[in-house]
Amino acid sequence: MRVLITGAAGFIGQRVLAELAVQHPGWTLIAADIRPLSVQGLPLNVEPVRLDISRAAQVLDCVREWRPQAILHLAAVVNPPASLSAARLHAIEVGGTRAVLEAALAEDVEQLIVTSSGAAYGYCPDNPEWIDEEHPLRADGAFLHARHKREIEQLLASARAAQPRLRQLVLRPCTILGKRIDSRLGELFGRRAVVGLRGHDSRCGFVWEQDVVNVIRLGLEQGRAGIFNLAGDGALTLREIAALLGKPYRPLPAAVLGMALRLLKPLGLSRHGGEQLDFLRYRPVLANRRLKEAFGYSPRYSSRQALLAFLQARGIQPRG
Repeated sequence: MRVLITGAAGFIGQRVLAELAVQHPGWTLIAADIRPLSVQGLPLNVEPVRLDISRAAQVLDCVREWRPQAILHLAAVVNPPASLSAARLHAIEVGGTRAVLEAALAEDVEQLIVTSSGAAYGYCPDNPEWIDEEHPLRADGAFLHARHKREIEQLLASARAAQPRLRQLVLRPCTILGKRIDSRLGELFGRRAVVGLRGHDSRCGFVWEQDVVNVIRLGLEQGRAGIFNLAGDGALTLREIAALLGKPYRPLPAAVLGMALRLLKPLGLSRHGGEQLDFLRYRPVLANRRLKEAFGYSPRYSSRQALLAFLQARGIQPRG
C-alpha cells in the first residue's frame, strides 16, 4: 500500500503520519508538503517530498512517480498570514485540490480522502440547531476559508458524478482541538473575559485530534467512501466555556462588538474583523449520527472532554 499525504508537515498531517507509520510499517507513506520535513527520526517507511500543490504539473509528476493507491489530502492554510493574498490562498486551497483530484483521476488512484470543514455549511441565520450531511453547503465570501471549502466540495461532487470509480471519503470536522493545535477560538480563551453576542448562545462543537486521526486511519484501512461530519457529542455555549475557564462572560450588542473588531484588526490587536459576528452567532453545530451509524465510529471525546483536554494541555485548570 502506498499513500500520498499532502500537508504532511501540518498538525493533523504529522499525527496521521506518525500513526500510520507505526500501525502499518509495510506501507509506503509519501509525506508531501511545501515545507521541508526533517529526515532525522523519520520511520523507514516514510518518504519526504517537497510539493507545492498549487502547481498542477508538479502534483501530477509526484503522483506519476510514486503511483499511490490512496491520496490523503490534508493541505490547507488554517491561519493565513496578512501578507498572503486572496488569489494566492485560492490557488493553494481550491487550485491545489483541483490539481490533486485531476492527478488522482489521471493516474487511476483508487481512493481520495479530503478534509473539508463544517464551515462549508456557512454561517447563516436559518442554520438548524444540528446540521447533518444532507444540509446544503452555503458558505459565502465573508470567510474565505469557508467559501474555499464549499468550492472544493463542488469540485469533488462533480468528480463523483463523472468518475465514480475514484472512491471519495470527504470529512467535515468542526473545530479541532489538540495539544498543539491553535484554533480560531483560542483568541477568545486568552482574554480576561469571554466575549459573546447578546441574544445568541453561540454554541460550539469540538472534536479531539486523535478522533480525527482515528477516522482517517480507519478510512484508509477499510477503503471507505462517503461524506461524514466529524464532531464530538454535544456542544458548549460561550457562557459554559467561560464558566469552565473561571472567567466572566460578557455578551455585547452586535453593533458594539462589530465596531470594536473593525477597529482592532487594522491595529494588529485582533486577527478577526467584523465577520466574526456571524462566526459567533450563526456557527454551524454538527451532528455526528452518520459517523456513528454509517461509518461505525463513536468519538472518544465529547465536545466538553475535548475542551477540557485542550485547556489542560495549556496548563489551564478548568473550573467546575
